[in-house]
Amino acid sequence: MEGITVQRPHARTALACSAALLLASLTACAGAAEADTQKPTAPQGVTAQAGSSTSVHVMWEQATDNKKITGYEVYREGKKAASVPATKQMTDIVGLTPATAYTFTVRARDGGGNLSAPSAAVPVTTPAPTPADEEPPTRPVKLRGTADGSRTATLSWGGSTDNVGVTAYDVYQEDARIHTVPGTQTTARLTGLRPGTVYTFTVRARDAADRSSPDSDALDLTTASAPGAPASTAPTGLRTRTTAGNKEFLVDLSWDQPDTGGTIPAYELYLNGKLTTTIVWGGTPPAGRATYRLTLSDPPGTRYSLKIRPKLPDGTWGDFSAQRTVVLTG
Repeated sequence: MEGITVQRPHARTALACSAALLLASLTACAGAAEADTQKPTAPQGVTAQAGSSTSVHVMWEQATDNKKITGYEVYREGKKAASVPATKQMTDIVGLTPATAYTFTVRARDGGGNLSAPSAAVPVTTPAPTPADEEPPTRPVKLRGTADGSRTATLSWGGSTDNVGVTAYDVYQEDARIHTVPGTQTTARLTGLRPGTVYTFTVRARDAADRSSPDSDALDLTTASAPGAPASTAPTGLRTRTTAGNKEFLVDLSWDQPDTGGTIPAYELYLNGKLTTTIVWGGTPPAGRATYRLTLSDPPGTRYSLKIRPKLPDGTWGDFSAQRTVVLTG
């Protein structure tokens, strides 16, 4: 009797197919097991402050999630007005109508697309327009503050004046606005700070025409280090002096060097948040207070923020100094 040839799949092919099916099955099961269906908590501490007759500044505290917050959505009268990333807990809503009452809520969003319940609704009324307000407020004075532990700080200042009226005070940290309070309030409590970090704060007053005052004097605050964390390696006492040269400006820097247990061979100098140069000593690094001269050829009136950080004896880079602002004038 003639034999019958039976076609069988190649062993390797069969194994590969089985492995692929098993992997697909495991992946599907894992995906089902890891599906994020839990909503974030509703944002707390929501405030809404009219910054001008046509804008409102909304702030809130960070929400929590079983995995990760990816953003926030701000609603005006129940309709979405803005979306912001998880790294921000504030936004400005613009294009509003003067002398109008509004209500704002905030919802948190996670990586699974889940939205939290709305926050408590916060009412605010924009002020009437002031077309005759052509003058900015005066600068806030006597800025003072304390670091309350490792993650909070309290600021206070002397009030500004305006020909019509101050509607808000804005707190800035290294040129970025981080907080706003009503024009009737001259204190601010800042939260969400990092332990063992040097912060530089300034305050500006704002009127209903959205004109801002000049900056207050800068205030440096250092938050307490976390338990067991190493001591700060930030340079302290940074001072600047600007003079006009021949078609250029000279910025002389001086600072107290941190105690790192060894010699500091170099510093990085940042202008407007970007690395500009590395300061390397030509001979033996100085002890105690250090100095450096920076030459700039920008037009008069150019404004720069400036900070430095040391290269530590182990070759890593240390903490940043407080920030200073320089304006190129003669």
